[in-house]
Amino acid sequence: MIRRKCSALGAALLTAGALATTTHEAAAAEKTCPYTSSIDRPALTDVSTGRSVKQAQCLSNVWGGVPKLAVDGVFGTATSKKIIWIQGCHGLGRTGVVDQATWRVLYDPALDCYDPYPK
Repeated sequence: MIRRKCSALGAALLTAGALATTTHEAAAAEKTCPYTSSIDRPALTDVSTGRSVKQAQCLSNVWGGVPKLAVDGVFGTATSKKIIWIQGCHGLGRTGVVDQATWRVLYDPALDCYDPYPK
């Protein structure tokens, strides 16, 4: 009985820690990339422009890849390549569309990506 309670408590603490880290990372990303709030996550495609595109570009620069994208609010070829790379790093479909799953990894990325960055 005590073992089960300890296991349940340990699982609860790990979950709480993971949630706190995610919240902290999203808050840190918002300070670094202040173009939109972390709850403003529209689908973005190669014809998108504006503040949400700037947010996606900025977040992608925070988490890696060289060269960094110009944060210009235009979803061009370089942005598309970088989004496809990020999607591949996180096991998502390589669509180039910034959908809800892609926004999640932009705000809470994997620590390492071993895919070579596109040239």
